[in-house]
Amino acid sequence: MTAFAICLFAGLSTALGGLLVALQRHPSERFLASSLGFSAGVMLYISFVELLPEGVDGLEEAGFASADIWGPVAFFGGVLLIALIDRFVPDDINPHEEPHAPAGGGRMRKVGVMAALAIAIHNFPEGFATFFVALQDPVLAAPIAIAIAIHNIPEGVAVAVPLREATGKKWTAAGWAALSGLAEPIGAVIGYLFLRPFLGPAALGVTYAVIAGIMVFVSLDKLLPTAIETGRHHSAIYGLIGGMAVMALSLALLG
Repeated sequence: MTAFAICLFAGLSTALGGLLVALQRHPSERFLASSLGFSAGVMLYISFVELLPEGVDGLEEAGFASADIWGPVAFFGGVLLIALIDRFVPDDINPHEEPHAPAGGGRMRKVGVMAALAIAIHNFPEGFATFFVALQDPVLAAPIAIAIAIHNIPEGVAVAVPLREATGKKWTAAGWAALSGLAEPIGAVIGYLFLRPFLGPAALGVTYAVIAGIMVFVSLDKLLPTAIETGRHHSAIYGLIGGMAVMALSLALLG
């Protein structure tokens, strides 16, 4: 239940993005850039310093003779998985791509609904990643959940804005934004039920490495570019370094 609560918190942060749209309040470019950069820093540091090494250790414990090879293979498998999901979502509804201004209320409504579906697809593996790490170590999962929550806020905005423009119903638009985030806890439950019979040192090792790959791709493909596109390049980089520094300090204190 603790792991599920952490995952639910991360997923439903899309509701905050919808709420910002409903209230017509927008964070400053400097704050958005530094926050997204911070999220990327947290996820990159955890992936390379904690999750990938944990994956290799798990494979070694399971008796894999070439764990230092199979760990990176699983890592790039995670990168490939999320890249394929990203590739097969059409550009005009893909939250990883630059949105194009649609024409007409009907088109706006369609874009809003499809954006919600696209974001749900992207959030599915993130939910599993957060839940799986939380099952093993809730303390380690907390900063991951916070990082994912921060980058889910703009996704909620991406869903709510076209729906608000199409329907004129700002709270309905905010509701759709919240629903799109439910893919994270759903992904957590489905992933856990599917893998539970196979959990062991080898499965844990592979899963940790795959999760690291997913997080690295999300950070480099989405978080950093979005942060830099605000025009606050230095704020994004300072946030990135700050996220890494905070994670390094917290892991040192907890270790």
